[in-house]
Amino acid sequence: MSFRLPARLVGAAAPVGCLLLAGCGASFGMPEPASDQADSVLGLWSPTVVAALLVGCVVWSLTAWSVIRYRSRNNTLPTQVAEHIPIEVAYTVVPVLIVIVLFAFGTLAQRNVTERAADPDEVVEVIGFQWSWRFSYEGRDVVVSGDGAGTRGPELVLPSDRTTRLKLVSDDVNHSFWVPRFLSKRDLIPGVRNELDVSPTDEGTFVGRCAEFCGLDHWRMSFRVRIVSPTEFEDWVATAAEADGGGGG
Repeated sequence: MSFRLPARLVGAAAPVGCLLLAGCGASFGMPEPASDQADSVLGLWSPTVVAALLVGCVVWSLTAWSVIRYRSRNNTLPTQVAEHIPIEVAYTVVPVLIVIVLFAFGTLAQRNVTERAADPDEVVEVIGFQWSWRFSYEGRDVVVSGDGAGTRGPELVLPSDRTTRLKLVSDDVNHSFWVPRFLSKRDLIPGVRNELDVSPTDEGTFVGRCAEFCGLDHWRMSFRVRIVSPTEFEDWVATAAEADGGGGG
């Protein structure tokens, strides 16, 4: 005796599974954003994942339904149809519309992430070198530098609710400035001066990494980003400027 599941039940299993996956969290595995630019990235990521799940649910459901509904035990083919214009138009137009919408929202998110303020509140030159980082605060007489000896690296202190321009410079090979909570990264390339504006919204200390393999000791190129209130930032700048070495490492 064979056991057969109803085709409708099998067809409904896929969307139910998609709904369960969608309940895993609104960020869908992305870190919690800690800047205005990161909010834009997450605002693009979440709807894109939802759209992908919906499309997947439709495809999986139709596939499961057709396999069960039209399976045959006597090797006979179901009725063959040469064409079905409405369906063909639908499965051509709908994907094109989805791509257009995703392209439009992706362009807006990219513009928000790459846009640079006309007059940033702070400017920091971020220099990557084998195997650490140096942060030079323009107009502040503060330099924070690491020596690559440890695993935590130097600390980049930034004020919250202000826009800081990061000028990314490499002294030797390609590196990449990456803070997971900022939901973006930017490469440091010799001879190319990349710039990145960051507007932190959450205070705290976040981990940073070099996201570009740059040699045998690439693993040493860690750093920390500490986001503090504007008042605390001014206090830190005053203390760091007075310290020997301009802020230490």
